[in-house]
This record gives sequence, structure tokens and C-alpha cells, in this order.
Amino acid sequence: MAKGHTNNPNGRPKGIPNKVTQNMREWISALIDNNREQIEDDLKALEPKDRVQMFERLMQYVVPKQQAVNAEVSARHANMSLTERLARLARGEDVPKDEN
Repeated sequence: MAKGHTNNPNGRPKGIPNKVTQNMREWISALIDNNREQIEDDLKALEPKDRVQMFERLMQYVVPKQQAVNAEVSARHANMSLTERLARLARGEDVPKDEN
């Protein structure tokens, strides 16, 4: 059979993990759930430096990583400071809009 071809032209639908992957994830999840106390004891037994490193490694699975953000600022109305714009808005006056 040629590479990329299958006897099942429909194949597995997108987004559906294969059975082996799904079974492995369930097994790992159960392993962790059934050994929580031991894992906590092992973490407590680590040196503080090593414990912090382990927490740092585990956090990547819980806390999303931050991405760098670039911002471009239009200088069309550069002669008007942010303070002046806010003062005008507070007085109910119109503030020129930047076109971008």
C-alpha cells in the first residue's frame, strides 16, 4: 500500500484521538489519581530548590504560557497628550479619532 493511502477513505474524524492515545491518557490519569498521597510525600521529601523546579515543570500543564505582544501606536494626533484626551472626554467634548 502506498504511503498516505488507506483502505478506509473516510479515516478517523479530525479531533478524535486514536484508541491507544486515549487509553494511555486514561491510564496515566488513573495512575496519578491513585498515587496522589505518595506523589505529595515525594514532593515534600525534595530539597526546596528541587521542589520549586518540580512545581515550575508541573505549572506548564496548568498555567498557559505568555506570548510576546507587539503594539504599534499611531502618531496622527501626537500633539494631543493622553491626559488632554481624557480631560476632553471628561468634559463631554469630542476627541479626534486615529485612523488605523
